[in-house]
Amino acid sequence: MKGEFDSFMQKEIYEQPESVVNTMRGRVHFESNQVNLGGLRAYLPHIRRCRRIVFIACGTSYHSCIATRQLFEELTEIPISAELASDFLDRRCPIFRDDVCIFISQSGETADTILAMRYCLERGALCVGITNTVGSTISRESHCGVHLNAGPEIGVASTKAYTSQYIALVMMALQLGDDRVSMVERRKDIIQGLQQLPAKIKEVLKLDDQLQQLAQNVLHKEKSLLILGRGLQNATCLEGALKIKEISYMHSEGILAGELKHGPLALIDENMPVILIMTKDSLYPKVRSALEQVTARRGAPIVICNQGDTNLSGEYRTIPVPEVVDSLQGILNIIPLQLLSYHLAVLNGVDVDFPRNLAKSVTVE
Repeated sequence: MKGEFDSFMQKEIYEQPESVVNTMRGRVHFESNQVNLGGLRAYLPHIRRCRRIVFIACGTSYHSCIATRQLFEELTEIPISAELASDFLDRRCPIFRDDVCIFISQSGETADTILAMRYCLERGALCVGITNTVGSTISRESHCGVHLNAGPEIGVASTKAYTSQYIALVMMALQLGDDRVSMVERRKDIIQGLQQLPAKIKEVLKLDDQLQQLAQNVLHKEKSLLILGRGLQNATCLEGALKIKEISYMHSEGILAGELKHGPLALIDENMPVILIMTKDSLYPKVRSALEQVTARRGAPIVICNQGDTNLSGEYRTIPVPEVVDSLQGILNIIPLQLLSYHLAVLNGVDVDFPRNLAKSVTVE
């Protein structure tokens, strides 16, 4: 089942060029720049008229919501909120009939997400499910939805399901925004970016040996790791930190670079390993400022940057990734962090596929 790979997680990381194609297959029409999600077609007018869209999920699925929230706001101009299912239930969040609630779960059986969905159904909201499992509770009980088609995921730490959830949400935003003339060019850029993704993911996977050396020589003996980024890359930081915590048992924290001066900067010194995500988008100058802040305090950040970025001097350790349209860059940026977490776990001699105390599908509250 694992083929040439040592673990299911490694196999699933390497399956991502195929799994993203499977998620898009038959749904994205690159010649006409159209997106067609059949499961949502009947409900599109309802969703476009809604008062707000609420994303509800747990763990990695929640990070895919954070990653695509900005694109939804840009393409639909509908207010968006992203909620952790457990916190949403604890607060008994007000939900109304003209809200649309989107529930994301790889297994479709996550207990908190199911309870949140039933709570929203009782209050008359339209419930949309995004799962990777046909016939799961969420896919049965929601009004409509999108199936990921990413293929089975065995490893507890979610890798290909995250990138497929990200793409499914991007496709949903593109379909909801296709009635806006002002967004035609922007949508076209994103759809062309989707077409380039599989080849660019293969390019990122070629960095594996370099990342293995980085894990072995720089990060292996460390007790803690900070991952900084902002804007569209905030979710990449959170997801990368979660992967490292989850399978290598090393303390790791994803921090919004804009919050650096509100406390986390006190942690930075020459002994604190830092990874900074600094790929080209509208916030590049602000992230560059964060890089200077870290360097001024004798930090030695490892920078995830775009290939051929001439603004970075040779003094920094870099992880160069290909450039793609800003709203899809997070898919390419997360893969080095997935590989890094895998190599750290292997170096620590722990079970990569089944980390202690964790289950693949959390079926209890």
